[in-house]
Amino acid sequence: MALLWGATAQAQCVGTNLIDALPQTDQTDLTTAAHAAPFATGNFWQATRGDQTITIAGTFHLDDPRHDAAMQTLLPHLATATTLMVEAGPEEQAALDQKLAADPSAMMDPGGAGLQSALSPDEWTQLTAALLQRGIPSAMADTLRPWFVSMLLAIPPCALQMAAAANGLDKRLIGAATDAGLPVTALEHYDTALGLFDGLSMDEQLVMIGNALHVEPQADDFLTTTADAYFKGDSRIVWEFSRYLALQLPGADPVKTNTDFAKTEAALMTDRNRAWIAPIEAALQNGPVFAAFGALHLSGDQGVLALLQSAGFTITALP
Repeated sequence: MALLWGATAQAQCVGTNLIDALPQTDQTDLTTAAHAAPFATGNFWQATRGDQTITIAGTFHLDDPRHDAAMQTLLPHLATATTLMVEAGPEEQAALDQKLAADPSAMMDPGGAGLQSALSPDEWTQLTAALLQRGIPSAMADTLRPWFVSMLLAIPPCALQMAAAANGLDKRLIGAATDAGLPVTALEHYDTALGLFDGLSMDEQLVMIGNALHVEPQADDFLTTTADAYFKGDSRIVWEFSRYLALQLPGADPVKTNTDFAKTEAALMTDRNRAWIAPIEAALQNGPVFAAFGALHLSGDQGVLALLQSAGFTITALP
């Protein structure tokens, strides 16, 4: 189940940048909100504390030819490291695949009430159509757990169909490290992804599905928007853009929407960020560390960079 780690390819996805199409005042508001966060821009960093060095790469999990230039920047830093740390390495992916093959209940609940009864008729119609494009029939869709549906909807069909060609920045770094005989270790346990949304209620998970369905017709455009922001070193703006879209939904309550986003950010990012600091510091006992993980984990007052700064590291941007 490589899709749990975003291991898909973008090569056949062509879309329009949705942020660029917004009125200029809205673009300015989004930029202001995004850039208010600490370390809001930039993908590549170095953290130093005394003689300890961590090279940090915020990654884009999907394939893109623009990764070629990034690898040229990063390979010299990888060559000086004693460990590459990633969200999930080859061993973790293999263990996850084995677990899901033996017990698919993490993804589906055959005895549950079913998504059809939990969603409105219009949402169910839209959901089954979207999942069918991803090769999942409606009979199976009714048994899928909400968190898994949200992850499926986040991947456009054009990208999902090319999953075998996974070659995002994480995978490229893992490949380079493996070729060089550099140890690759995981920042978290292999089944972490399966429990990311345990702290969210069913209603909150259904809201996530509703939000995902709202942008699903423009999935290619949203992927293009995300990729463009990443390669500009401005991934934080995509998070604010997602909030912007949620607030545009009919009947959206700003207070509830922002509360939902805070809970989702905690589940997907900040809780994990805090858990990663200890293993990174432990790995430093063996020498310089290269850490690579999704770019959204970099920024914010609970982002990895701010947490390392609080732990006494000096943070410097790399080109």
